[in-house]
Amino acid sequence: MLEDTHTLTGPRKTDPPLTVRRILVHSTANAAGRHAARSKRLAKATEDLDKLTAAAGGRHYRNREKIVARIGVIAAKRRVTSCLGWTVTDNEDGVPALAWHFDQDVLDGEAAVDGWYALLMSVPADQTGPAEALIHYKGQGAVERRYHDFKGPLAVAPVFVQHNRRVAALIQVICLALLVFCLIERQVRRALGPEQTMSGLYPDNRRVRPTGRMIFYHLGELTLRIGSITDPPTVQITRGVQLHLLDLLDTDIGQTRWPQM
Repeated sequence: MLEDTHTLTGPRKTDPPLTVRRILVHSTANAAGRHAARSKRLAKATEDLDKLTAAAGGRHYRNREKIVARIGVIAAKRRVTSCLGWTVTDNEDGVPALAWHFDQDVLDGEAAVDGWYALLMSVPADQTGPAEALIHYKGQGAVERRYHDFKGPLAVAPVFVQHNRRVAALIQVICLALLVFCLIERQVRRALGPEQTMSGLYPDNRRVRPTGRMIFYHLGELTLRIGSITDPPTVQITRGVQLHLLDLLDTDIGQTRWPQM
């Protein structure tokens, strides 16, 4: 990783400049992906350009204008405009011919930056080092997935309220619900050990990491048999996965204090 500073300017001239830390990170996986994508684009562009070269001067590409127009379409579609060089010449019979090549210097310049990306942050260096900043950045994916839970399993819908204090109260209730949802998922995964997978959640019995949605789906089908003074209420478990999840959550339903009926 490398680090320097970067100055951001606003859209208006009166906006004050903002200087932030810039941490340059290299990812080998990202570099390999960029290399593979570029090779694929070049291969497809080569195929299209070879076909155009063979068809130049034929029935569909009899003049220079049509050849040039087709080159523009290929270059834009395959995203090779920056590295593509070409010439169209006429032979002694006036038949156009196409010659093309990829600029190797441009390709080498693109390859040199493969895998590099920048992290911009305003936190001082004495509070967070480059390695810690990268760890925090990598952890943002988990936070973003919780927004999916916020809109999915919790099914939070827009609500119109009249006062700001009600907005704050609503946000607090939603955050508490999301916290409980996340803690239940975390507890089950931690109880499963390092592998963090289990079977029984899906009909095909494949081993997967349990999610909060699946945990609540199976536990939500538990039923309570109403008891009496002499016969306490009991939870009726219909599938083994329900009992397994209760064990992982360290929940002893036999010791639960039920309200008096």
